[in-house]
Amino acid sequence: MIEPFVQQAPAKVNLALHVVGRRADGYHELDSLMVFADIGDELTAVPALADRLAITGPFGRSLGGDNNLVSRAVAAFRARWPGHVPFGLDMTLAKNLPVAAGLGGGSADAAAAIRLMAGLGEGDIPAADLVALAAGLGADVPACLVSVPLVARGIGEIMRPLKAFPACHVVLVNPLVPVVTAEVFRRLESRENPPMPAIAEPMTRPAQLGIWLTETRNDLEPAATVLVPQIGDLIDRLGQASGCMLARMSGSGATVFGLFGSSAQAHQAAHELREAFPDHWVAAAPLISP
Repeated sequence: MIEPFVQQAPAKVNLALHVVGRRADGYHELDSLMVFADIGDELTAVPALADRLAITGPFGRSLGGDNNLVSRAVAAFRARWPGHVPFGLDMTLAKNLPVAAGLGGGSADAAAAIRLMAGLGEGDIPAADLVALAAGLGADVPACLVSVPLVARGIGEIMRPLKAFPACHVVLVNPLVPVVTAEVFRRLESRENPPMPAIAEPMTRPAQLGIWLTETRNDLEPAATVLVPQIGDLIDRLGQASGCMLARMSGSGATVFGLFGSSAQAHQAAHELREAFPDHWVAAAPLISP
């Protein structure tokens, strides 16, 4: 039996997301602190005569294989570096994250496909070239390619990984209502907002992070909450959990996160949320360290 190649696709969480401008081409300039949780989708592959993608998992039914970002990433990689992987891949994407949830699931899947392809061929491909390929697939794909705590600016292509980050845990809760990112941006009241404050480095203590986050925002949260009022309810509920340093929406929603310094407190909060909202998706996980 052939041992499959495996790549994880961790969930992206925007601890802070400031919309600081709009470019002439219509894209928004962002300033964001992104982290990644040790939970997400999983991409596996075995050699085959041709590329094929099957999608499984609790949220796989809503996705089509042909236009999936994994298929597009593999096709773009082969077009850019023909012959680097001289065989087809029979791929399976286990879709464990909700779709259109503000967790960068599709972007993380595409990044996993790029890492998979890059690692299968002979010779190294410069990281900058992989980032350029990723940027052509979506704004969050370059950050997901790295999957470590980082500050992302521009439309997501300007990245500064942090050298240190506190050991923290997140609780993620989603009401299973998809949110269209373009609609959230359309409803923005202001597209010219102040950037994030400077991050004191090295940031090593959860309390230090919590204090810094009080001066930050997610500028998409008010617009998304109009579309999905449950977001506000979940922020209030999670913010009251014991040990929660911050409750906020991630990305364009509708996933809400709670930030904890303790694994036990995070898992207790997740347990209480599952009891209170049995029809919601709830998960607790540590954040991935630099």
